[in-house]
Amino acid sequence: MGFRNFIEQLQKNGELTRITKPISTEYEIASVIEAMGEKPVFFENVKESSIPVVAGLVSSKDLIARSIGTTKEQLLPKLSSAIENPVAPELVERGECQEVVEETVDLTKLPIMRYTEKDGGKYIDSAVAIVKDPETKNRNMCFHRLMLLDKNHFVPRLVESRGTDTILTKAGGELEIAFCIGNSTAVLLAAATSLPKGVDELGMANVLEKIELVKCKTVDLEVPKDCEIVLEGKITKEKASEGPFLDLTGTIDKVRQQPITEIKCITHRKKPIYQTILAGRNEHKFLMGMPKEPTIFNEVNKVCQCKDVYITPGGCSWLHAVVQIRKQNPDDGKKAIAATFEGHKSLKHCVVVDEDINIYDPHDVEWAIATRFQADKNTVILSNQPGSSLDPSGDLSEGKKATTAKAGLDATTPTTSTGKGFTKEQYRKIDLKNFL
Repeated sequence: MGFRNFIEQLQKNGELTRITKPISTEYEIASVIEAMGEKPVFFENVKESSIPVVAGLVSSKDLIARSIGTTKEQLLPKLSSAIENPVAPELVERGECQEVVEETVDLTKLPIMRYTEKDGGKYIDSAVAIVKDPETKNRNMCFHRLMLLDKNHFVPRLVESRGTDTILTKAGGELEIAFCIGNSTAVLLAAATSLPKGVDELGMANVLEKIELVKCKTVDLEVPKDCEIVLEGKITKEKASEGPFLDLTGTIDKVRQQPITEIKCITHRKKPIYQTILAGRNEHKFLMGMPKEPTIFNEVNKVCQCKDVYITPGGCSWLHAVVQIRKQNPDDGKKAIAATFEGHKSLKHCVVVDEDINIYDPHDVEWAIATRFQADKNTVILSNQPGSSLDPSGDLSEGKKATTAKAGLDATTPTTSTGKGFTKEQYRKIDLKNFL
């Protein structure tokens, strides 16, 4: 339903809290969002900027589902279908994001926030980045946190050997880029999803919700026409220190030398709304982890029948997954483990369970491990695997891709009998009203 329409719906339903008192981008906004449990909140009076700030729009699966016109139960199949069947969005002449064009760039006028006392600077952490492969002309959309340097420069965090970094290398170390702030949930989810090379993430977004694009003013890129703010610029060969900053794991990420990005033009709506999220908290976790559930779901379905997937918050919504299958063959569990790691290459540990296990209940998952799993028979251990730079225990040597050890646990019901049952006995269901 779009960014603004969803805000209006939350307001109408009494689900949006409006803060009218003056508030600072220096720690205060972040602290209020945290104290409110990331429920939807709108800050009308920001001390350092004339632009209001909104947060908490994607802080639960229910909110995410509603914002793209579906239910929690249908969210996984809807995302899966959009990944498998992207549709290229239409390019139009005009867009709301270009109602105002500012060729004199002053990034300090934006309500760019400082979140924790350990932040290396002020950060934008909700911006969707769009770049284009110089050879194939294919678009790539993803997230990059942006540390403010001055009025027209950021230092983005570019993960080595991933989309933008790979394209930047192909381009010779300089690359045009556009950052979009204030996006529909469809765009946010698509940007967080790893699609096959050459597949446009905006095509996925267009299936979740109709997306139209508009050409940027100063760079050869296209952006969603109804986003709030667009920063047009170029990644340069010059480098600067980026970080520290709070990561998805809730720990502080280290300082790195990263390429400086120069912003040449800012376009925005006449009265833009700035969207922020809290690093390492629910919105960050749902946006980064949940789009991996359908990619795992699709891969597992190639080898056996997958029923559901959950990227667990205890695993930082990135490193751990529980996969539910309908087991039909003795090796389905181990096949599902291999497919799970293929579906999410940064994953560190996974547990495969039967369809009678509630994957959203950690006690039920632990029960399956306790009663259906033998470590010497049902564990798959993979050494020296491509891992996640978010994992502080992995090999994070500078200048190379992170590596880690991975483990998969097949906690499905054994096909051979041990003389004991593998199903929880249930008590008879009654109506308590008859006894109270």
